[in-house]
Amino acid sequence: MLFVFVILSHDRRRPAHVAVTEYPTSDWVAHQLFEAFPWDSALRYLLRDRDGSYGEKFSEAACSLGIREGLTTPQSPWQNAYVERLIGSIRRECLDHMIVLNESGLRRLLKSYFEYYEHSRTHLSLGKDAPISRSVQPAGTGRIVEIPQVGGLHHRYERIAA
Repeated sequence: MLFVFVILSHDRRRPAHVAVTEYPTSDWVAHQLFEAFPWDSALRYLLRDRDGSYGEKFSEAACSLGIREGLTTPQSPWQNAYVERLIGSIRRECLDHMIVLNESGLRRLLKSYFEYYEHSRTHLSLGKDAPISRSVQPAGTGRIVEIPQVGGLHHRYERIAA
């Protein structure tokens, strides 16, 4: 069994950090916080659930970075709806259709999925735009081509000048 650690920026629904491990210890989770926010780039607030793998070391790491932690109520996933939605999307749109054999394979797959998620996948809450905004291509500027993403699981369509 593999575990995925995700930090999501709420403003544009962009994943700020993603890591994979077989054993999510308290030390590993605390280290991921430092990996996610180097050079005084930490967020002011972090909303998280009450998973036992966070532990005291995670809270100490957050405090040393100047991050104020908010905890969700036990068994209340709707209190962190954006992350829960992202986790569901990862499962439904990616992991349910792939066979993961090891950590490096899962890292590659998630990297590919997040590239698609940030640049191509539209979000209703963002006005049908992707987290990294892209310009609308006007009709008649070329033929439409299909660009496979996430190993052909998803596709992006763009116009290419003739």
